[in-house]
Amino acid sequence: MLKKLPDTLIIVLTILLIFTALTWIIPAGQFERAEVNGRELVVPGTYQEVERNPQGFFDFLKAPIEGFISATQIIAFVLIVGGAFSIVTRSGAIDAGLKKIIDLSLQKPRYKKLMVALLIVLFSLAGATFGMSEEVLVFILITLPLAFSLGYDSITGVAIPFIGAGAGFAGAFTNPFTIGIAQGIAELPPFSGWEYRIVVWAIFTTVAVLFILRYINQLEKSPGKSPVYEIDQQRDKKELEISGEVNFNRRKKIILVAFAISLALLVYGVNTWDWYINEIAALFLGLGIFTAIVARMSTGIAADAFVNGAKDMIYAGLVIALSKGILVIATEGKIIDTVLFYLSGWVDGFHQGVAVELMFFVQSFLNFFLPSGSGQAALTMPIMAPLSDLLEISRQTAVLAFQFGDGISNLVIPTSGVTMGVLGISKIPYQKWLGWIWPLMVVLILLAMVFLLLPVVAFTWGPF
Repeated sequence: MLKKLPDTLIIVLTILLIFTALTWIIPAGQFERAEVNGRELVVPGTYQEVERNPQGFFDFLKAPIEGFISATQIIAFVLIVGGAFSIVTRSGAIDAGLKKIIDLSLQKPRYKKLMVALLIVLFSLAGATFGMSEEVLVFILITLPLAFSLGYDSITGVAIPFIGAGAGFAGAFTNPFTIGIAQGIAELPPFSGWEYRIVVWAIFTTVAVLFILRYINQLEKSPGKSPVYEIDQQRDKKELEISGEVNFNRRKKIILVAFAISLALLVYGVNTWDWYINEIAALFLGLGIFTAIVARMSTGIAADAFVNGAKDMIYAGLVIALSKGILVIATEGKIIDTVLFYLSGWVDGFHQGVAVELMFFVQSFLNFFLPSGSGQAALTMPIMAPLSDLLEISRQTAVLAFQFGDGISNLVIPTSGVTMGVLGISKIPYQKWLGWIWPLMVVLILLAMVFLLLPVVAFTWGPF
């Protein structure tokens, strides 16, 4: 049995304490900085040691509130978008749309593989656009009985939403909770570079679809080859029967169309009207209000949905605040530039292509201990962004390294509540899941390395 690891907040708080202690150990130093096109950049070759400013225990206690103040805009953005998406979810439009597709696959079994592929693509799109993650826990209760009804196993039932959303999350192009936060910290225009990310998403999703379809082909030939064959034989499948009628009415269709239009407007607004966090938050808030009106929600129900959605994001907000507190301590202690200096010196001997791969693996390693995309962005991007400047790697590529490191490993890390949650619901042992998914993990990691290498050696990916 895997031992329960400390909560993410405890881990971040521990890191904060460690950084406070490091201000007494690591020499203080500073690079000169210059403003270029409105951005503050580190000037290579200008590092020098300065007088120490070690942080005390009271500074440690002040750091969380100072981090909260520093990250106010990002935290408010997460709360508002989380609340708005909750209204859309409460309307039942997304659930009804997916369940309609599932029912069609049951009514026309000759199209079942096409339906499975379509469902994976839809879940992937959800992961790529609004960061579907915890929501997968709900859909597992629908896709498990679907998989059994089609003659497949519980791994298939889990793979459809979990790998689908996971592939989309790793190849996301408008996920506000990972890309939005990381690009904001890196001073990049929100969701810039989406053209290349859509290519990444399409290939990741195609690989996920082909991997799962290949597996169900094997099951059709030999059901006994399923890693969970004996487990599935012993389970009471009547408990997993899909219940309830699909109510995919006109109102829900209008809401889904409005959702799609909002995503298109987001991309256009960012690229044409220079939208930033405030405008994007306003867009999603408008979507939430429109959804409440179309769904004929009472003001009480709409407010309750919004508050619950924002409440679900409070944890992420606290992680962001504490992570920013680490930056406050490191900045006041004047050790960030020292860390940058030695990190850049360490990788300076490597080719840029090797350096960007190292960034990817560092992010993957950190995700084991900090399985929160928004928290990891707040913790690592303040260092990774200027480090990429020193290595002459675009900040856009540094964000992609974070995105891959966070997204791909989410499919297997035992510290993720979503990963262990879906396995718990489906009663699939962790070792069985790991044994089944590892070939896909290898392919996704190799693809990620290629996608990171291309902007370094083949083309310039910006704006910077």
